[in-house]
Amino acid sequence: MAIANDLREFLMTRRAKITPEQAGLIAGGRRRVSGLRREEVARLAGVSTEYYVQIERGRVSGVSDEVLHAVATALQLDDTETAHLFDLARAAGKRAGPGRTVRQPVPEGVQALLDSMVNAPAIVQNGHLDLVAANALGRALYAPVYDHTPPNLARFIFLDDHAEEIFPNWQKAADDAVALLHVEAARSPYAKAVTSLIGDLATRSEAFRTRWAAHDVKAHQRGTKLFRHPVVGELTLRFEGLAVTSAPGLTMIGYTAEAGSASAEALQLLSSWITAPGTEVRAAEEKRLAD
Repeated sequence: MAIANDLREFLMTRRAKITPEQAGLIAGGRRRVSGLRREEVARLAGVSTEYYVQIERGRVSGVSDEVLHAVATALQLDDTETAHLFDLARAAGKRAGPGRTVRQPVPEGVQALLDSMVNAPAIVQNGHLDLVAANALGRALYAPVYDHTPPNLARFIFLDDHAEEIFPNWQKAADDAVALLHVEAARSPYAKAVTSLIGDLATRSEAFRTRWAAHDVKAHQRGTKLFRHPVVGELTLRFEGLAVTSAPGLTMIGYTAEAGSASAEALQLLSSWITAPGTEVRAAEEKRLAD
């Protein structure tokens, strides 16, 4: 990963999103950029233009946290974007290394907790969107993704011809996947699993390349997701994402449906389907429990 280049493009794309008026400045005269100029960011951050230019070029060795916070404030970054800036700056200030481990084993207690959640689909994913664990309903909900080995949401969204059928709000799913990968790429810039995935997607998917160039980042904590399951049809489900503190880098995501809704009925139907004799999901679960 070219971390210095990622830092430069992240800061440039954030500058482009803010007008002088939004920053409390007087624009004045003809402008060649739609957003803030470098000298305007420097003024807002309380540093020299030359110093800010060096930061934007990725030369951040020795740059203090106070200066980075000042830049984040000048660019009106949210909490997720600010954390991303710090991750990029830390990575840019270090030599290339192996990165943190990204293929963490799922603790036994976490799998036991998943299996106890019999009425709610639940999965565990790592930072580069491998599905590393699930309960029976979770495997059923993501059955088309599990047709691939290893099951990876980003690969499915951008490379599988059926992705837009499974995720009707495909544009948002694609945006979210890339934003999450940007976060992971800054946290683990030299991890082979991360760099290989991003390189493969960038080579094979123009939709991925376009989104990657935007350098948007986000947290995946809660929200609503729309599925179109091949067996039970459409489901609108709320989700909550919880960090697995015993295995840093893993996130457990649980789904629920509004009581009495069509989605709740679809979940009940999905539960009945996976317990029916002869289904692939049931066979997979029996194999997993036997191993």
